[in-house]
Order: sequence, then C-alpha cells, then structure tokens
Amino acid sequence: MIDTHSHIDMLKNPEFSIVESINSGVEKIIVPSASPSGFSGVISLTERFDSVYGALGVHPEDVKSYDDEVEKQIYAKTLENKKLIAIGEIGLDYYWDKSNKEQQKDVFKRQLEIALSLDIPVLVHDREAHEDTFEILKSLGNKKVILHCFSGSVDFAKECIKQGWILGVGGVVTFKNSRKLKEVIKAIPLEKIVLETDAPYLTPHPFRGEENSPKYLHLTAKEIANLKDTSFENVDKTTTKTAKEFFNIKE
Repeated sequence: MIDTHSHIDMLKNPEFSIVESINSGVEKIIVPSASPSGFSGVISLTERFDSVYGALGVHPEDVKSYDDEVEKQIYAKTLENKKLIAIGEIGLDYYWDKSNKEQQKDVFKRQLEIALSLDIPVLVHDREAHEDTFEILKSLGNKKVILHCFSGSVDFAKECIKQGWILGVGGVVTFKNSRKLKEVIKAIPLEKIVLETDAPYLTPHPFRGEENSPKYLHLTAKEIANLKDTSFENVDKTTTKTAKEFFNIKE
C-alpha cells in the first residue's frame, strides 16, 4: 500500500509511526507540507527514510504566508530534490473563510503553474469549492491531479475522472455517515482511486478520535474492497500501481 497524503511531520512521534506503518504493509508515504514553516520538516523526513517522499506547497488556510520568496523556495527545493515528487497541499477552502477567495485562487494558480513547469503532480485540497477548483484546474491544464480527501458527488467525481484526475480516499469512507463518499466509491473505477490517511486527521473507524497514522491505511483499503465487492489484495495491488505510475515512483 501507498499512503499518498499523510502529514506524519505533525505526529507526536513520526519516526515510530513510520516503523509501525512499514510493519502494517505500507510501502511508501507521501508527506505534503501545509505552510512554509513545514518545508524543512518534510524535507528532513524524505532524507532520513527511504520509504518517505514529500511535496511542498501552501495550504489555502495559510495563503497569507505566500509570497515571491516562498514561491522561489518551492520551485528551487523541488527541482533539486528527487524525493519531492509533487506540489501540495494546495487548493481552495471556502468552509472556514470566504473573505479571501480571490487571494486563495491566486495562490492556487501560482502553485499549479510551478507544477506545470516542473511537470509533476499536484495534491489538491477542495473544501466546499468544487466549482472554482474544477474550473481553475481545467483552465490551467494540469493533468496530474489528485483530489485529496474527495468530498464531491458521484456526478462531480465522474467529471473529474473525465479530465484524467484521480480521487484520494481516506478514513472518512469508513464513517457510518459518509453515504455520499461510499456511493462515489461504488460508481467509479478502482483504477481512479488512491489511498491516503491525511494523518494526524480523519482517523478511520474504529479508532476515530485518536491520532491518525499510516498504520491505519489498511482499514480504508478494506472498506473500499467491501464497497467494490472485491478483495483487499486487489485494492492494495490496484491502488499501489496507480500511485506508483502517477508519482513516477520506480522502486
């Protein structure tokens, strides 16, 4: 299994979590940053652990920290480090603050352009901003897109898949009240799904409320297998293949 979105740099004990995750069958972990202050921590983990890859980006909740210097850092550090394999976590979030929509859009576009110039994927945060997220991604022409923690409808999922994008699915799918996401999983090809935890957040059932970790990734895979009426092994094999091809991970 590959955890395509895990903030293990935010865990109480990242090193122990990595060991636990490997023992639970997680082959690779991709760690996105959320703000410039987290760049060094993400890079350090990629340098210390063979199984860890990273992504640099500024989350929509932290757009005030984004400036020309931060943009130069993202570009230069990603260009020089082969284990920084995506731009993220970037996107739009209209849930907490709708007053800075234009600033969010501007920062989102600028980071998408970095990804285009480097020809690498993006890890996209989209919360209550489906229409704007879709239009911006489509207009800029980014094809290597994971819609992290997908929260849209079946129809929206199908439109995103038509663009060649992939859906990131995590512990939310195990929640009893996640009916919409369960319907999405049933309706789309398994090949268009990758696994994620979003650790330390969104811990799957039955550990909801505890600190999340890649070691719980198998619970998401099992729920997807149940919803797709297939085996855990097939979910593991298919999502791992998709993730490796998407991120161009050779080993």
